[in-house]
Amino acid sequence: MRLKAALYRFFIELTNGPFTSAAIRKFTNSRMSRPFIKSYAAFYQINKEELAKDIHAYPTLHSFFTRRLKEGARKVDHIPDSVASPVDGIIEDAGTITSGREIIAKGKSYSIAEMLGGKLQAEKYEGGTYIIIYLSPSHYHRIHSPVSGRVVNCYSLGKRSFPVNRLGLKFGRSVLAKNYRVITEISSEKTTVALVKVGAMLINSVVVTNRKHEWKKGEEAAYFSFGSTVLLLFQKGAFVPGDLMKPSCEIRMGDPLGRLTGGK
Repeated sequence: MRLKAALYRFFIELTNGPFTSAAIRKFTNSRMSRPFIKSYAAFYQINKEELAKDIHAYPTLHSFFTRRLKEGARKVDHIPDSVASPVDGIIEDAGTITSGREIIAKGKSYSIAEMLGGKLQAEKYEGGTYIIIYLSPSHYHRIHSPVSGRVVNCYSLGKRSFPVNRLGLKFGRSVLAKNYRVITEISSEKTTVALVKVGAMLINSVVVTNRKHEWKKGEEAAYFSFGSTVLLLFQKGAFVPGDLMKPSCEIRMGDPLGRLTGGK
């Protein structure tokens, strides 16, 4: 297992340099990538009926990857105390944040203090709940607010990004806590929720599109320009999971993950 992990990290780090990242970014944003859109959509079985524009209207692969959807393509659960999924994706893991302010995901420990950039930032989530949602290349990559509330904090940490898929979580070095990430804390009437947007391999892929101080549930907040992961952090006693909260469950943006009950 140690040898597998070492080989995995060696090959990922070998290909995760600034030149490789720049080349991929340049290609996906160029007109040369346009012919690949239809085959990309076919391979990943993307529902063209949901697209906000005709598939031929996208000038680059990047513009297609970061596509918006038609009005009404996603239904946001608007029950006042519900938590709506911020993204389309797969629930990779969920559980309790330990008294040591760690989460245990896929058998590995991740420090919430390291993830959020300090012990003070992590204190409020001790004993609370975490949810990890993975977005594959097939998913819609716009990120939306899971609750309505006031944005009390928004900042970025980290420089480079490594894979955050199952292999990345298993063999990578604290990818959830060390990858480039953008953290937004939203204060609702009952509690504070952290929305952690984690960049993926090769490209620090989080682009913030909403700079407002007040967010409504379901409102667009950002997008990923590469497959990635979102974490939700809740305070102790503040979240009750719903029926969809099962590992490997596929969810869509707006689906109810559970409800808020208040915090400490």
